[in-house]
Amino acid sequence: MHCNELAISPHLPADLAPTLLWHVDADGWLLLGFEHLAGHHADLSPDSADLPAVADAVTRIHRTPPPQTPRRPMADQWTKALEIELAAPPPNADPWSASNAGLITEWAAGAPAHMHGDHLVHSDLNAANFLIADTAKVVDWAWWRTGAAWIDPALLVIRLIAADHRPEAAEKWMAHRSPDLATAPPEAPTAFAASVVRLWERRFPHTPATAAARTWARHRMS
Repeated sequence: MHCNELAISPHLPADLAPTLLWHVDADGWLLLGFEHLAGHHADLSPDSADLPAVADAVTRIHRTPPPQTPRRPMADQWTKALEIELAAPPPNADPWSASNAGLITEWAAGAPAHMHGDHLVHSDLNAANFLIADTAKVVDWAWWRTGAAWIDPALLVIRLIAADHRPEAAEKWMAHRSPDLATAPPEAPTAFAASVVRLWERRFPHTPATAAARTWARHRMS
């Protein structure tokens, strides 16, 4: 994780992420020293004053060119994770998921095909990884990837639903703020939502984020 942060930090503009000031790699220890950022974690609830800054930060992520090396395609990572997950019986995490397991599996299997791209992807956008002051900055880049530009907006839709947005309202708001999500093939976010349900229900079965992913998948698949 620290190596991932070290690889991406020099490529992140100062208006998007904290500046890496120094690093030490010695005797099996890797230490990274970042500038201190003032601010509060984002409030993603409906009508929050933080939402415009959050949307702007997501846009700035996709305007930032990723490094040429190392390449970290999210489609490849998602393919490997789903190969393991879909080879196992579906987790018994929720009655709706259990009764729709076949349909979820069918949709989920198609997700990686839509995820290819050369855009920078944070892949872990949640309220705690935004720091809001005059603008929003994004922290915790340990899971950065490269992929389609709609992936981060889609992940944020799940976080918005977890923060009490209705699925249709979260989609509409995010699509209005992010053309990348608005112009994605309709089947792409549906397949992605289904794949998140399959992966997260086994790993994090009882979290608000997993429940939100299930709510979104149910909305799109209906």
